[in-house]
Parts: sequence; C-alpha cells; structure tokens
Amino acid sequence: MYEDKTLICKECGAEFVFTAGEQEFYAEKGFTNEPQRCKACRAARKTARGEAGGTRETFDAVCAECGKPCKVPFQPREDRPVYCSDCFAARR
Repeated sequence: MYEDKTLICKECGAEFVFTAGEQEFYAEKGFTNEPQRCKACRAARKTARGEAGGTRETFDAVCAECGKPCKVPFQPREDRPVYCSDCFAARR
C-alpha cells in the first residue's frame, strides 16, 4: 500500500527516505503532513529545544480553593485566582 519516498530536508538539503513503515505509522497517528527534516536535523532540533526549554521559571502561590502553597509556571496576579494542580484538575 505504501512505498518508500525520497524527500529533501528543508534544514540541510540532504535527501532522506520516508519509508513505507513510517508512512503507515504517520497514517495511524492521523498525521497528514510528511516529515520536513531528516533524522539528524530532527534530533538536533529536539536537543536544542530541550536545552532551551528544559528549565521553566516557577512562582510561589497559594491555592484559592484549598489554601495550600503551590508553584505555578506564570506570575500570579491579584485579580485572578490561582489553583494548585489538584484543585485545578477538580475544576475541569
């Protein structure tokens, strides 16, 4: 059903093969776009993202629901309530 395709990496310009197995996997996951980058460039981007986004600043807050101290990934404001992860999940 699927056949190997040769694609061009938009990052480095090298040719790479989009195998039939990979195409089947993409179809099972519902992905509609073909890969744009070769394996080496995808790995390099993933590593770069991990290094840049690996540490996220957190802020101390007090849960508006239960009153427990918690850490949140945004600067709390006085005009908006902040919830701990348990209370936030219960509100969903």
